[in-house]
Amino acid sequence: MQGISPAYFCQSRSAHALDQFADSEKIKELSKVLLVEDDLEMSKNIKDWLSSERHVVDAVNSGNDARACLMCGEYDLLIVDWQLPGMSGIELIKEHRSRKGETPILMLTGKRSIDEKEEGLDAGADDYLTKPFHMRELMARVRALLRRPAQAIGNVLTAGDIVLNLSIYQATRAGKSIDLLKKEFALLELLMRYPGRAFSSEALLTRLWSADEDTSPEAVRQCVKRLREKLCKDGSPSPIKTVHGLGYKFDLDDSAPS
Repeated sequence: MQGISPAYFCQSRSAHALDQFADSEKIKELSKVLLVEDDLEMSKNIKDWLSSERHVVDAVNSGNDARACLMCGEYDLLIVDWQLPGMSGIELIKEHRSRKGETPILMLTGKRSIDEKEEGLDAGADDYLTKPFHMRELMARVRALLRRPAQAIGNVLTAGDIVLNLSIYQATRAGKSIDLLKKEFALLELLMRYPGRAFSSEALLTRLWSADEDTSPEAVRQCVKRLREKLCKDGSPSPIKTVHGLGYKFDLDDSAPS
């Protein structure tokens, strides 16, 4: 498996962080995807497409590595190739379902017969896409499985004088454009969608960082610091507050400590 160690992944995701996302209030706007594909070129292409639509992606190349990730992490969608080294995609899906895993699953395979499609769906896959396929079709199936019809998602978030336009990837405050990095934009979007809700550093790492990125709490602190600086260039109070012992929240109350 390239770029991600399942053992490290388990250690770096605390149970407290995962519990914040274990209830029915799933955050579908910032979906986390586990991609299991042993064709490295195809895996990279799929990951690039998913990332371009603002999904956080963990990509692994074997069924055993995927099992390790599923034992320790939480995902909004699984994309699983049928033929994998070690544990097959079918075996992985059956085991996940036997553990009461309810994550939507899209199976990828070159197998085309009705019997094979039936086997994949009966194993627990929610959808089945045969290779070769166009990436636009893959993305359409991903959106359907995540139940994310465009009309159901607010494309513009507004809080006070802060406006986040998700369609054109633009942030403004008091009408002035703010140049945000990808992770800063994702952090601001998450906090604005849940104003007043405190997220720990571990919870933010789980939701916004893939397992092969820099995943230390310091990465979160630095991202928050940069975002605060960019939001407050003109001396405006920071809407991102520190909740001591809990984490960070979005709050436009000027009296609340930053």
